[in-house]
Amino acid sequence: MDAHFAIKPESVAIVDADGKQAILAALSKLFASSWELDAGQVLELLEEREALGSTGFGRGVAIPHARIAGIQRPVTALLRLRHPADFNAADGLPVDLVFGLLSPENSGASHLHALAAISRIMRDEDMRDALADAPDVEAIYGLLTNVTDRDVA
Repeated sequence: MDAHFAIKPESVAIVDADGKQAILAALSKLFASSWELDAGQVLELLEEREALGSTGFGRGVAIPHARIAGIQRPVTALLRLRHPADFNAADGLPVDLVFGLLSPENSGASHLHALAAISRIMRDEDMRDALADAPDVEAIYGLLTNVTDRDVA
């Protein structure tokens, strides 16, 4: 089965970010460094999507996402925050896991399939707890690659 999104070790980070704007900026920089994208463009696209409504998924998770030109398949970046921060989530709880998704500009179904796959992972309470408790980025990446058929770029 083909994976719904690509992830690689460099696209996982543990960071300090206080508030939605700082989180989106950190996520954009991570996308830029790990997937060779323009951080400013990524930030602008994530902010545009966020303006439509919070991507705070609930239970401590946010899934900021956008479509962008110049990529061939959905790619992800995962931030674990050292301290939970407000993200205007639907349940009002602060987030500590931020799973970003960028899909090709004209993707329709592939973007939705990738979002659904991320949602399934993040709804799994044991997985969510394991990601929150993992000691380092290598352990986080290992957990994620055990639940996805990864295609490391």
